[in-house]
Amino acid sequence: MKPTISPVGDCAISIDFGQVIDPKINRHIRQTIERIQALQLDGIIELVPTYCALLVQYDAMLYSYADMCNIIEPTFSESVTDSDNEMVTVVEIPTVYGGEFGPDLGFVASHNNLSEEEVIAIHSGTDYLVYMLGFIPGFTYLGGMDPRIATPRLSSPRTLIPAGSVGIAGEQTGTYPSDSPGGWQIIGRTPVTMYDMSKEKAALLSAGDYVRYVPIDEQEYNRIKALGGDYVPVMYEVEVGELHGYK
Repeated sequence: MKPTISPVGDCAISIDFGQVIDPKINRHIRQTIERIQALQLDGIIELVPTYCALLVQYDAMLYSYADMCNIIEPTFSESVTDSDNEMVTVVEIPTVYGGEFGPDLGFVASHNNLSEEEVIAIHSGTDYLVYMLGFIPGFTYLGGMDPRIATPRLSSPRTLIPAGSVGIAGEQTGTYPSDSPGGWQIIGRTPVTMYDMSKEKAALLSAGDYVRYVPIDEQEYNRIKALGGDYVPVMYEVEVGELHGYK
């Protein structure tokens, strides 16, 4: 599908890249962001990626809608690099699964005719692409979860889900960065601070990063939790073709 541009109010445009959640579409979006940033234009206020689109907010006193279309269209019309050799950042998120930290792990297991240990092994055996952040600041929408552990949302959302909770909703997984209501099936919790407004980069993760959940026990959880915002998760770069669960 060829990307299309449409206006959003009087100071933003939406570039639509498709209608499915796909890593190739996400790569096209991220490369378009890099090309727009390389233009170093005054008046580009914000670039907001979603699963299948990119919102470009601009200063309407500097550009008209037609101006923006003419400037932006060449950035997404260029060829998209698609290589297993692309380097990406993996962030390890230590996670306690089950028990009081993951009250829905048993349901996810029974719903999929698996043991709890199998659910943990499957969930932690994949590197998940961060497609976008939203819902609440720092909440990650991750792609690539194995359909063997896909589970519907709760029929009745909880009024409070603790910060750090790792959940499943359909074929999506993600981490709640702060205390929040929510309807995802909670299978674990991380002690890592996912969003900290006191830091220049408040959100730990960015669109285009990959998340690897690493099982830990309660003792390790408490050790990391005691460090608070001083704990720095393990991060490293790998080639796309070397990611866990990459197809």
